[in-house]
Amino acid sequence: MKKTIVFLLSAFILTSCGSGGSKESAKTNAPMEKTYPVKLITVDPGHFHAALVQKSMYDQVSPDVHVYAPESPDYKQHLGRITSYNSRTVNPTSWNEIVYTGPDFFEKMISEKAGNVVVLSGNNKKKAEYITKSINAGLNVLADKPMIISPDDFPALQAAFVTAKEKGVLLYDIMTERHEVTTILQKLLSQKPEIFGTLTSGTKDEPAVTKISVHHFSKIVSGTPLQRPAWFFDVQQQGEGIVDVTTHLVDLVQWECFPEQILSTADINMISAKRWPTFISKDEFKGVTGFDNFPDYLQKDVKDGKLNVFSNGEMVYQIKGVFAKVSVEWKFQAPPGGGDTHYSVMHGTKCDLIIKQGADEKFLPTLYIENVKGMAVNDFTSKLKEVISALPYDSIQIESVNKTTLKINVPAKYRITHEEHFGQVTADFLKYLKGGKLPEWEVPNMITKYFTTTSALKLAKEK
Repeated sequence: MKKTIVFLLSAFILTSCGSGGSKESAKTNAPMEKTYPVKLITVDPGHFHAALVQKSMYDQVSPDVHVYAPESPDYKQHLGRITSYNSRTVNPTSWNEIVYTGPDFFEKMISEKAGNVVVLSGNNKKKAEYITKSINAGLNVLADKPMIISPDDFPALQAAFVTAKEKGVLLYDIMTERHEVTTILQKLLSQKPEIFGTLTSGTKDEPAVTKISVHHFSKIVSGTPLQRPAWFFDVQQQGEGIVDVTTHLVDLVQWECFPEQILSTADINMISAKRWPTFISKDEFKGVTGFDNFPDYLQKDVKDGKLNVFSNGEMVYQIKGVFAKVSVEWKFQAPPGGGDTHYSVMHGTKCDLIIKQGADEKFLPTLYIENVKGMAVNDFTSKLKEVISALPYDSIQIESVNKTTLKINVPAKYRITHEEHFGQVTADFLKYLKGGKLPEWEVPNMITKYFTTTSALKLAKEK
């Protein structure tokens, strides 16, 4: 197999990587030798989230990143994104991608152990296997969601966490939405009994917590149209919507409603679940993948000339007795000026905290407070101002929308983009890595989260 060191400080050139041949390397003027405690290994980067982990540099992370991947367009697109970060005019990065391609890429990664943190973001079909083997080899793993896409893989994930503890390594998934400012404010205000009261229990038909996410197959990432791999549309490889994007939503239910509490699978009672397809035309498929036709492995999902992608799902469940509803929907393209959207409501005994992100909000997540109970709105507003002034955010303004609704206006400086959230999550992981452990609630709650998503899929398929 061929091994090529690709220095991405200049334009992206990758004509020499491929299967067959011998090892070769290229050298350039390198900076003074420095010891870095963290060295990244990127494995089969088929999703753009792998590149977003490297959109920023980190003091403790070596600029040399080893990439192991099969020969395919996926890793070339990944390297192209890294090149764009290295060559940008504002805060350019300086990553060196050291690439190995070939059918034995994973075995080669395990044998060489060229780093100590494996980054996984790509085809999800083999992710459980990649996680297990990486952990067994004594490597830390930073994995994009979802870690698993099938109930059959849940025991392996549980075992991986046990092995990680035995070997003293960390296994962590990338939960970017915890860093979105309106979600943080919703969580913080829900913990203020003088404002929110307590979270209601809700019912099956009127859950206490609802989170709905709308995503789009065609989108702009890092300033350019996103080209998706064809396998992204195969739910056997990417995973159905009910186990993919819902990972974020289930995580937020746990993180907001039961902050820093240890949860278990016994706390989950799945009530109902359903799944349905998005229909993709051949022209739409070509527009986001570049493929003129649906590949053979997608023919099983083609009906009446359109691809049926089961990217949509909904679940209603109880978590520690609280009813929650989580729903994800995929459309082909967002309306002009729009993008992926998020809706979230938490019902309290004194008010409701609601995040909306529609046209009225100019597609920016916006936090509203509605249905104030037990006091006049003016009195509530005065109390709310006191609470907000004590939060670690300045210049937040309260706007009266009508007699029953207040809007929280957040300064632009706190509106960090989704792409930048990956750097924040990675920084958290590096902090945990330095300390040698995750917060005590993280591992049991990750296990509970994936039990929830895979249980929903199982129920939806049964019905």
